[in-house]
Amino acid sequence: MAVFPALFGLILVSIVTGQTVEITPKQAVRRVGDDLTVLCKVPYPIDSCRMTVGSTPYRLIPSNQDEDVVYSGQGLQFGECGAHIKHIKEEWNGNISCMLPPQSGSIEVTGTMRLVVAKPPANPQLISPPQSNFKEGDIFMAQCVVPNGRPAARITWFLDDDQFLTGVHQPIISSEPGIDLETISQNITKELSADDNGKRLVCRAEHEALDSPKDAARQLVVYYPPKRTESGPITIFGLKIGSEGRLNVTVRSNPPPEAQWTVGDLVITAPQKNEESTITALEPLHLGGGYYNITLVLTAVAKEDVDRTYYLRVTNDLGREEFSLRLSTMDEPAGVELSPGAIAGIIVGVLLVIIVVSLTVYAKATDKWCFEGRSHRTDIPDGADSEAPLPPHDDVKGSENPTHEHGDFISNGDTKHPEKKPDTAV
Repeated sequence: MAVFPALFGLILVSIVTGQTVEITPKQAVRRVGDDLTVLCKVPYPIDSCRMTVGSTPYRLIPSNQDEDVVYSGQGLQFGECGAHIKHIKEEWNGNISCMLPPQSGSIEVTGTMRLVVAKPPANPQLISPPQSNFKEGDIFMAQCVVPNGRPAARITWFLDDDQFLTGVHQPIISSEPGIDLETISQNITKELSADDNGKRLVCRAEHEALDSPKDAARQLVVYYPPKRTESGPITIFGLKIGSEGRLNVTVRSNPPPEAQWTVGDLVITAPQKNEESTITALEPLHLGGGYYNITLVLTAVAKEDVDRTYYLRVTNDLGREEFSLRLSTMDEPAGVELSPGAIAGIIVGVLLVIIVVSLTVYAKATDKWCFEGRSHRTDIPDGADSEAPLPPHDDVKGSENPTHEHGDFISNGDTKHPEKKPDTAV
């Protein structure tokens, strides 16, 4: 009979050792002073609940809630061994383990989770080319390094307030042997354009142990040749003969542009006037963001001024742009500019209307489709039989001719009589 208890004990050991502990969460990141609840669970009653936090062991009793680490769960009878850690300490960074022995037998199961006690990283470092300015089309490369965080920090790139996504490389996380702090670095590559000039490139580091992000930044200075803001010839509207006239052109340029006007045979470089002081080329006015207003002032607009073409050449060290301008005494035409797609849509709609109308007229004229079989007679009263025989000619009052095959009807009051055409002599 002793064989049965031994067999039962062997079965119980097999069942218990085959169980795994369900532990929640499996990993957590907390700051010093935060709280954390860890729950270990098995599908059978347990005898006790023991936890190891850092290097310190704790025996957790449901009725004792006065310590820094206390029991949490529905009870040992439900197989739950949980720990509520009220104030996390720096030295608790590492594993938290729970041990759950069954109510009978000596085999206990163990579960482990990872607690990362957050430690803020050092300030981010932005590594970029040392030169102070670049040219449009240059390939700009930079690296952001955020050292010694636990866990590694997160890096986000910005151009001013817009997040920079294109050309961002995968981050690399590294650590020194024997140190649980991690350093993250990330590179970016960007082809510079005129729109990048004056923008602030920002490497932003975020971390669980930081109250607010930390930034490292530099301003981009990009040089480019003069660029027009509108295409084609320019017309200045609303000028009046005898009144002052101003010819304004807006360009983008970095470095600042130089302007030269050609008026007939006269060439004026800003800032300069002609000998009579009737034409003045103003110095380019910086509007901000690389935009410049270039103005030519006519003291009094004459008729010949309206008939000529003005030429403007804008240059800097990287290139030039040329403009042609005409003057008009008319007001600028008002209207809504339509995109090519909108214009195409209007044309297609008009063509469809024309096709539908044409087909309708054709179908009605030829008794086709939905108009087929309709009578064209309009002198038949409603309800009358269109195939009814004509009344006998004897019934026609005053009729003297029994036939009307070759006769014409002539009006005689309300009654039409056939009139025999006279025979033609042979």
